[in-house]
Amino acid sequence: MLSLYTKDMDGVWFGVACDGEEVFATAFAFSGKRALHSLLGSIPFNVPFQQLETASAFAERVIALLKDVCDGKDVSGNVSLAMEHLSNYAKNVIKVTSLIPVGYVASYGSVAKAVGGSPRAVGRVMASNPFPLIVPCHRVVSSDFTLGGYGGGLDVKFEILKRESRGYNSEREILVGDKKLQLFPVEFVLKKLEKGKC
Repeated sequence: MLSLYTKDMDGVWFGVACDGEEVFATAFAFSGKRALHSLLGSIPFNVPFQQLETASAFAERVIALLKDVCDGKDVSGNVSLAMEHLSNYAKNVIKVTSLIPVGYVASYGSVAKAVGGSPRAVGRVMASNPFPLIVPCHRVVSSDFTLGGYGGGLDVKFEILKRESRGYNSEREILVGDKKLQLFPVEFVLKKLEKGKC
């Protein structure tokens, strides 16, 4: 049975749905009701769940990880994600998106080149990402360095990216099998938005 837990930390509600030490969904919102609603929308159908008032040590660890990512910290939160119910394509997009480090972004097109499919297909997976913050869909942007979309709102995406700024100024690549994922400093996005061209 899945355990759902939400917690208010500095005015942001973070949530996790887990079974033992496997994460089925994460969420964050500005109200407990919205965080819970997001969790419920991301867990598989026909899976029994219970909402807990007191979290397990694992759930507390995941909540702390979510808060750290939201705050722009460079964290290595290696947690097991339940992805059996996702399509193979969604799993591949999520795995590649998980490789984007703090301080960098990738375009929908760059992710598509690494996994196949189209930028629009990547965008659809990002829009239904069941693991926001752990899988940093906020680091996937449009090819012109505008924000694209974000379930939490573009202002939230912008704020998280601002906190992740590390002052990098050069592009880099990550090998994904026999393909490459092109990464750009988050500063490219911030400069674009400062110029009001988003």
